[in-house]
Amino acid sequence: MAADVGIGAIGNAVESRSLLDRMIDRMTVQRDALAWAQRAVAGRDGMVLEVGLGKGRTFDHLRHLFPPRDILVFDMWVRVPPELTPDEDRLFVGDFQETMPAAAERFGRCARLAHADFGSTDRNHDAKQAAWLAPLIDALMLPGGVVLSDRPLERPNWTPLPLPPDDRWSYYAWKVES
Repeated sequence: MAADVGIGAIGNAVESRSLLDRMIDRMTVQRDALAWAQRAVAGRDGMVLEVGLGKGRTFDHLRHLFPPRDILVFDMWVRVPPELTPDEDRLFVGDFQETMPAAAERFGRCARLAHADFGSTDRNHDAKQAAWLAPLIDALMLPGGVVLSDRPLERPNWTPLPLPPDDRWSYYAWKVES
């Protein structure tokens, strides 16, 4: 299967590999994309957004990559141990369509980096979610900020950024222009 490696994407190798191998690939590409983003926003003020707490792995990694930046975290529910639970005033639990506008009202355009890991095995569902999620992320982003995602997102004021090539898993990056 051909890799989906375009501007702003790190590859998409879906082949006959074990679930464990695919998970390792996904996590490795995600870690590499976050390291790239750390360099891309270094020395510039702003919060970090984690859109999807999940099991807390990426949130924990972001805490290590971006001390002492504030990290705003969004998810439908919290299913992580206490040591991976964000501070109450930085955790927004519930429907993104309600919690992200509430955060934007409270913090305004505050984020230098947004990471959105919301992909599933249902690409049609993911595309529909991406359509309403991108504007919610955009409302929190500072000009010059970087958005990373495991699914394509679109905003007229976002320019795709080239990530280092990797055909193991798709990852996308954009610069927020205004």
